[in-house]
Amino acid sequence: MDSWFLLTILALNLYGLALMGYDKHLARARKRRIAEASLFFWAVVGGALGMLLGMQIFRHKTQHPLFSWGLPLLVMVQGAVIWWYW
Repeated sequence: MDSWFLLTILALNLYGLALMGYDKHLARARKRRIAEASLFFWAVVGGALGMLLGMQIFRHKTQHPLFSWGLPLLVMVQGAVIWWYW
């Protein structure tokens, strides 16, 4: 597997983790939040695992079905794609 591919996946997941933490920070500060569509876009692009970890670490968006069901499904799909690519 190419190192650029692994680095890209790692970067997307770290960014997804950071986005969840930042959105939680904005929620606590009662400031304007990141749109759910934007959050889910980054998950679809490749950051689903990072966002799923961020969801658990920051206890953020855990009650939203789109995230509580969608992110684990995306992690499985992205894992299958990575396995296929490998």
